[in-house]
Amino acid sequence: MSCWNGAMRPPGQKKEHNLIMNNGLIYGQRNNMNWNDGRGQLNFHGSPPFVQANRNASVGNMRWFNFVINKGLDCSRGQNKGSLQEIGVSKRRDGRLELDNWSHFAAACGNAKLCNSFSLAFKCNSLAEARGYIYLIAKDQHGFRFLQRLFDEGTPEDLEIIFKEIIDHVVELMMNPFGNYLMQKLLEVCNEEQRMQILLMATEEPGQLVRISLNTHGTRVVQKLIETLKTRQHISLVISALEPGFLSLIKDLNGNHVVQRCLQCLCSEDNKFIFVAAAKYCVDIATHQHGCCVLQRCISHSSGEYREKLVEQISTNGLLLAQDAYGNYVVQFILELKIPSATSTLISQFEGHYVHLSSHKFSSHVVEKCLLVLNGESRSKIIQELLSTTHFERLLQDPHANYVVQTALRVSEGSLHNSLVESIESHKALSRNSPYSKRILSHKLLKK
Repeated sequence: MSCWNGAMRPPGQKKEHNLIMNNGLIYGQRNNMNWNDGRGQLNFHGSPPFVQANRNASVGNMRWFNFVINKGLDCSRGQNKGSLQEIGVSKRRDGRLELDNWSHFAAACGNAKLCNSFSLAFKCNSLAEARGYIYLIAKDQHGFRFLQRLFDEGTPEDLEIIFKEIIDHVVELMMNPFGNYLMQKLLEVCNEEQRMQILLMATEEPGQLVRISLNTHGTRVVQKLIETLKTRQHISLVISALEPGFLSLIKDLNGNHVVQRCLQCLCSEDNKFIFVAAAKYCVDIATHQHGCCVLQRCISHSSGEYREKLVEQISTNGLLLAQDAYGNYVVQFILELKIPSATSTLISQFEGHYVHLSSHKFSSHVVEKCLLVLNGESRSKIIQELLSTTHFERLLQDPHANYVVQTALRVSEGSLHNSLVESIESHKALSRNSPYSKRILSHKLLKK
């Protein structure tokens, strides 16, 4: 039996259904797809009943044919033997309900109750009409907006009605493309008791809140949840649920925003679990695309012993991190803070390695940052180490080191600057043809 899996049209958009009679059997054609396999039966997307066309239908007058629903609905007799649950409608959770298609066939069957139940998202004007189907409506792009308006314009009693119908489905709605917006709105307007019920559902299973946070849609709801936390009990519940998955969160495209929202909205003591874990997994986090950004936020939002521990761990691993594609940004961030102990630790690791670091794609940025933010004495040591290398001309011709030399020209002064200019001039003939030496050899940079 062939299945019709046509895409759902936007509400209100109609399309003619062509009916073809062949040997007494009715075929339906839509978008060049047959609804019928030649035996008078149809199988709609999901688990709806089979529909058999009445063989007595007149070819010349197709409007008066009758559909017979074998499982649960006998429209030709006006009987309803089944329920929405029996045909698998209320339990469907995979993808959107094709409301306007169902409404069309329900109307053809003459079953107004079934028709109305699937068109509420588009046609209902009050909460009373939507009762019993709110969970389904919440997952529709038009339906969730209807419910959101009720939050703004309705009464506390309306909110309670909606809440009772969706509370058992909040985890699914949090990760639904449309339901997540309804959940965000609900978190803004619900009372503390209702928020606790939502929290209990979201943390019912170990790791469940983390999985929601990693979801493209769920992360928005969890961030809104964190923003609206007010009681100590609620905060403790969220922290306990997120803490075991910290490393997964901080390194995830969606999850890292949940960690950042904690840093923004919770106090330093509540964020203790973040600071401790960040220090423990410092290198792993700093060398990750998303983790390196969050690690910098951790330093900015921490204080006291938590901040000291974080800075210490990063500084201790400075030489390794400076050469990493993401870790170098964290090292530069520490240098900009100009914390004496951290700066001293970094310099002690870099000394003797400045030539190598300058020729490396990522660490060359760190050397430039050192030249810009360190005091005169430390800056002079870096330039002198560069000048003392056996093959200084290689730095002028290197695709990365040439930028370090340019920075050195800009920040150096006095005799040190003159020594640098003389060294560059002495290798002018060798470096003239190098594409990376052109800016160094320009008159503007050498004149000072």
